Amino acid sequence: MAQELQQTDTGQDILLDMSSRIRSMEGKYNLLRDRVLIVNQNMVTEYKKTLSEMKAINSDLKEIKMDLFQVKETMRHLVREIDFFARKEDVKVLEKYINLWNPMKFVTEQEVIQILERHEHKKNKEVLHGTKPSV
Repeated sequence: MAQELQQTDTGQDILLDMSSRIRSMEGKYNLLRDRVLIVNQNMVTEYKKTLSEMKAINSDLKEIKMDLFQVKETMRHLVREIDFFARKEDVKVLEKYINLWNPMKFVTEQEVIQILERHEHKKNKEVLHGTKPSV
């Protein structure tokens, strides 16, 4: 009987030991499940954050591409317009002709008429006074 008692005590000890181990494992399992849940929530949060950042980056990238396209178009337009500019040699030729003609000494039609009228008036005065008219 003592042996049976000992075996029962040992059986009860084993059951108690297994029960405490199962509770310990259940506690660890619950703790692990909570941690996995927190990790999953953090991953979802980070995923959403990353997704929104990527959308913002894509939007910025599209805007930069549009700006770059506009800059390229403006540069192409400027390059086409530069072809219409006068070259240095052309300006030098024009300067040479302007200096040769000296347009600052040109007279207007009105000035020519005034000069002729003065000359005619002077001639008439000389004829009236009996002096020799100058040519």
